[in-house]
Amino acid sequence: MTFSIVARDPATGDLGVAVASKFLAVGSVVPHARAEVGALATQALANVTYGPEGLDLLAAGVSAAEAVRRLTEADAGRDQRQLGIVDAAGGSASYSGSGCIPWAGGRTLDGVAAQGNLLAGAQVVDALIETFAAGGAPFPELLVRALEAADEAGGDRRGRQSAALLVVRAGGGYGGGSDRWIDLRVDDHPTPPGELSRLLELNHLYLDRPATADLLPIDTALAIELQRLLTSVGYSPASMGPGGLSEVVERLGLPRTGVPRTPPDEWDEAWDAVLTEWMSVENLEERAAARGWVDPRVVAFLRARAG
Repeated sequence: MTFSIVARDPATGDLGVAVASKFLAVGSVVPHARAEVGALATQALANVTYGPEGLDLLAAGVSAAEAVRRLTEADAGRDQRQLGIVDAAGGSASYSGSGCIPWAGGRTLDGVAAQGNLLAGAQVVDALIETFAAGGAPFPELLVRALEAADEAGGDRRGRQSAALLVVRAGGGYGGGSDRWIDLRVDDHPTPPGELSRLLELNHLYLDRPATADLLPIDTALAIELQRLLTSVGYSPASMGPGGLSEVVERLGLPRTGVPRTPPDEWDEAWDAVLTEWMSVENLEERAAARGWVDPRVVAFLRARAG
């Protein structure tokens, strides 16, 4: 009833799962991952205990193939189960029980496992594997592209309903407090993979931290433009009162990317607080830069907001 891809990014070590199904909120059941440990998808007549138990096995040093063997051999319902695992070393394994509804099966390559059941045919799993293996996109986008290709190849033969994407990296979660870099779910939608792609772009905008090399120095011209744009959307030193969001996020230790530099006289602490306030209201605080710098995506977003 589901098709999924589990993979490791060989460049970064990130681990991820992408899944789609004619099933409400498939992301609440199938994907499980732990940074620097492994990732897995449990599906068909899903045994959700495979998630935590499988990750604990991988954390103890068990390989993906051995984890699949142990989980399924201990499960009396294994004939109706389907499971894909990738470990932190890139080992991969896929299992389809003999009682899974056809078409059902899976394929593996180094660092990737793809599987599905109740599919239009083997071409669905082939599309997952071949799209991922072709590369040409960042790891999260590649996982979603694989889902889209599989959907176009026929997908779940009952139709569409939900999709999910989970990508983990150490310290990659909000504020650096968890490993859930990307955790997106489309629970009920006519075109779930396409909607997942749209949400992924929003996730990058709101939750990614900028690269230091991409930051723009706030010079006089940019300072004047930022002041004009912020004023046009209703933010200025005169509009700032006590108890704003900027005070809260700064008090809680807002992480800022980069090393502070001395900005021009036009960009004083009051205007810096105004920018932080506006960014906090717009949920862009993960893109905060050190004093004297600004993230270009923040500038582009502000320009769009100002019309």
